[in-house]
Amino acid sequence: MWLAEIYRTDTGKKYAMAISGIVLLLFVFGHMIGNLHTFEGGHGGIFRIDEYGEALRELGEPLFPRTMVLWAFFRIPLAAAFAIHVHSAWALTRSNSAARDTKYQAPREYVAANYASRTMRWSGVIVLLFLVWHLADLTIGVEAVNPDFQRGMVYHNLVSSLSRWPVWLLYVGAQLALAFHIWHGAWSLFQSLGVNNPRFNRYRRTFANLFSSLVVAGFISVPLGVALDVVR
Repeated sequence: MWLAEIYRTDTGKKYAMAISGIVLLLFVFGHMIGNLHTFEGGHGGIFRIDEYGEALRELGEPLFPRTMVLWAFFRIPLAAAFAIHVHSAWALTRSNSAARDTKYQAPREYVAANYASRTMRWSGVIVLLFLVWHLADLTIGVEAVNPDFQRGMVYHNLVSSLSRWPVWLLYVGAQLALAFHIWHGAWSLFQSLGVNNPRFNRYRRTFANLFSSLVVAGFISVPLGVALDVVR
């Protein structure tokens, strides 16, 4: 298949990582906005964020079975984008490692590129490990991770989990790693797609700064709300 042939090249992997990165950035932004329902409270013992979670599961009803649209148009495509993003990043890292002894690259350029790739790689690993924890904590409900988990009760699970200070610190620390990863990703995806004109670089930097700051501020507002007893 011609797509597979393109993907075997480093250029193809860069395009795949950039396009899958755009999909993931859109998801992260939407997920952040969804989390802000936490601050809306609720009525009659029903919290707005619980209604939001239920609405996602009921998308397409009654034309489609419950959760079918959620899986078909969100979870499965997101899982595919995430797998492509991780694999292309891993493959490009191996390719770059094999080319480290290239003689024509200027030392200063090599150091800068190597620093960016190493920091991007480590922030990606931290985000990946946190994602595994996050799914076990608030989606799957693994008892060893969140012993107070109650299926379908998003508000309760969120507050009970973030009320534990080790989890609170883990969550905030992961958001800082996510901030760096998003910033570098939002900056470099344009270059990966061939948009690398010096006239536009300042706009790329502004976009990366604003987008990463907005997303991470939205995510961190929830644990801060729990810590300050705004969310309880």
